[in-house]
Amino acid sequence: MQQIESLGYKVYFEDDLASLQPFITDGGYSNVLILVDINTNDHCLPVLQAAIPDIVDYDIIEVDPGEENKNIDFCIGIWKTMLDFGADRKALMINLGGGVVTDMGGFAASTYKRGIDFIQIPTTLLAQVDASVGGKTGIDLDNFKNIIGTFTQPKAVFISGKFLESLDSRQLLSGFAEIIKHGLIQDKALFKRCQQISIEEIDSQIVYDSVGIKNKIVKEDPTENNIRKILNFGHTIGHAVEGYSLANDQNPLLHGEAVAIGMLCEAYLSTQSGTLPEEEMKEIEQYLLRTYPYYSISPSIDEELFRLMRNDKKNEANQIGFALLNAIGDCTYNKYVDEAGIKAALDYYRGLEG
Repeated sequence: MQQIESLGYKVYFEDDLASLQPFITDGGYSNVLILVDINTNDHCLPVLQAAIPDIVDYDIIEVDPGEENKNIDFCIGIWKTMLDFGADRKALMINLGGGVVTDMGGFAASTYKRGIDFIQIPTTLLAQVDASVGGKTGIDLDNFKNIIGTFTQPKAVFISGKFLESLDSRQLLSGFAEIIKHGLIQDKALFKRCQQISIEEIDSQIVYDSVGIKNKIVKEDPTENNIRKILNFGHTIGHAVEGYSLANDQNPLLHGEAVAIGMLCEAYLSTQSGTLPEEEMKEIEQYLLRTYPYYSISPSIDEELFRLMRNDKKNEANQIGFALLNAIGDCTYNKYVDEAGIKAALDYYRGLEG
């Protein structure tokens, strides 16, 4: 079993979740609540239940899956259900799911009666390497991603490779984008490894290494005042494209698919700013284009994308903020680009079609 020490809690890497039952028992909780969505209720809850055979007194809260449901209305439903179950301040929330469940469940727990303990058990690759670690909780508001939330650390995170067996290739690729990002911002060797494997070859070691990179950054800057901002590489443009797709597409982009677009655009901005060498930008471009599908972005939606970017959490003094690359494996933050520059990046992406 591998473990990582984070901000006052441990991240356990164990396929059988062997440490989960004693962790819950030792906590002496008055109520145990398990938050799931429809998919994790069917495919992942049995794995969890098998790991806690001696804990039979728990309540299940089920929500609809999908980013479009990560909003205040669903949070209200969670809070009301917690009240119905009689949850007090000594209750424990177990969030069993992907990033929507861990983000929203963490937010619901961190605000219910001014905060109760919660555990993250991420069931998608994306949630395992990104959403579940670092203490960010949040919900969306009017297609603005994670605009409402808290910094609240879980009591533990449990990562099991068993949950990945139920994911299709598109979901795996979505999570893989965040592993690629971790390589681009801080570990060139990890980026090279990503280029050499297929999604079928994603294993526990690359997940462990990716989480380790994020954890190191988060421990240095828990509330995103400085270095933690580099984790946003690809996300300024990526979040805007994702928000637009969620509102307008019948089959919206997944988070990692949108971040891949954002990384292409923001690698271009890095080169235009004079830091990232053009040959490294081309290496990133060629790899991401052969790994992720192209998404058509009409120039007619640029103003809507700018509207979404103007409300990004990374902005300061009405400037749109970015994390940009100095080189593969080296990233900086608090870089501001005007709308003409961003439009040039979008035009660059549009020129990659075909």
